[in-house]
Amino acid sequence: MKSFVEYSSNSDFSIHNIPFGVAVFNKEYIGCCTRIGDQIVDLATLYDLSYFEDIDGLEDNVFEAYTLNEFIELGKPVTNAVRLKIQELLLEGSILSKDQKTIEDAFYDLDKVKMMMPVHIPNYTDFYSSIEHATNVGKMFRDPANALLPNWKHLPVGYHGRASSIVVSGTDINRPKGQTKPADADKPVFGPSKQLDFELEMAFIINKNTDMGESIPTNEAEDAIFGMIIFNDWSARDIQSWEYVPLGPFLAKNFGSSASPWVVTLEALEPFRTASPTQDPEVLDYLKFEGDKNYDINLEVYLQPENGEENLISESNYKFMYWNMTQQLAHHTVNGCNVEVGDLYASGTISGSDPKSFGSMLELTWRGQNPIKLSNGQERKFIDDNDTVTMKAWAEKDGIRVGFGEVSGKIIPTK
Repeated sequence: MKSFVEYSSNSDFSIHNIPFGVAVFNKEYIGCCTRIGDQIVDLATLYDLSYFEDIDGLEDNVFEAYTLNEFIELGKPVTNAVRLKIQELLLEGSILSKDQKTIEDAFYDLDKVKMMMPVHIPNYTDFYSSIEHATNVGKMFRDPANALLPNWKHLPVGYHGRASSIVVSGTDINRPKGQTKPADADKPVFGPSKQLDFELEMAFIINKNTDMGESIPTNEAEDAIFGMIIFNDWSARDIQSWEYVPLGPFLAKNFGSSASPWVVTLEALEPFRTASPTQDPEVLDYLKFEGDKNYDINLEVYLQPENGEENLISESNYKFMYWNMTQQLAHHTVNGCNVEVGDLYASGTISGSDPKSFGSMLELTWRGQNPIKLSNGQERKFIDDNDTVTMKAWAEKDGIRVGFGEVSGKIIPTK
């Protein structure tokens, strides 16, 4: 496939992608959009000009909404048809390619738009599904010989996080305050976190509502997943280590998480399916699945100090995940927990076996024992004020590249 829109061979947003997002156009109005190369396409305008009139189930201009929720709730028969129609319209020789007036009205350069949160997120769950990450943390904080807790290989461990503080890429994050207990102190102290960290994650977004008591089995899970984003689950390690017993993360996590603005559909990721790691011991029946459920998605993390250059500090891959998305969703709902359109489910920190593939400063510096040296000569054990962390994700195979762009956030001093 070749598009009439020109873009570089290493663009995340090729004709094979067709992601969905929400943008402010020319500082004037908000609407749903897609992206091809460095062009943002206003879908509401294409709808008004009858470019989607042949799609059954798309009776209203849902692209005029401030989020994608109304669109993705239409379900995959409609959203997949829209994606394929957009792909067709962007090809060389298409009707749209010859409609210069519509191109002028609906296509925008990157600097003419501001990306927004793509969905309204009613509920947010964070999993803990990388065996390498869980093992590393277990070695640091518990018995290295028994790093994984007894339940870890039997179920996808997770917790319910805070949806209200998930923000779109480019939003500054305030350094959180809270209680910490220094190792040499006999009681806790209050103040800004001194061990602020990132967590390299991916997340998936739900496209349906279910009733309480209803479960989603693994063989139906993908029909309920619209697509994926990059996710940075910022973490205050010193606050977390004091507060997490007995109920888990609280203030260490709920101060902010960063989400990339483009939702890449599972259909766009289809060429990049790959086998999951072998699960031993065998899982219970409700967690069993058939076929390739992991995805070969390259991941990178960059740290940029104030007035400095970006430093590549981690290279990982989503295929390392021990528990896949279908298992996560099946487990989440097996007790009858209902889901809602726009729900976001994060993977948990993604780490590989190579130290260069670790997905957090906690692991990369081994709890601060081995600081990272930056190109300007500075060192980092954790994230300093005015540091910017940027994560990138893309899949590439047989000349096809599908990417997510990036999620970026800057840590600013405590208010």
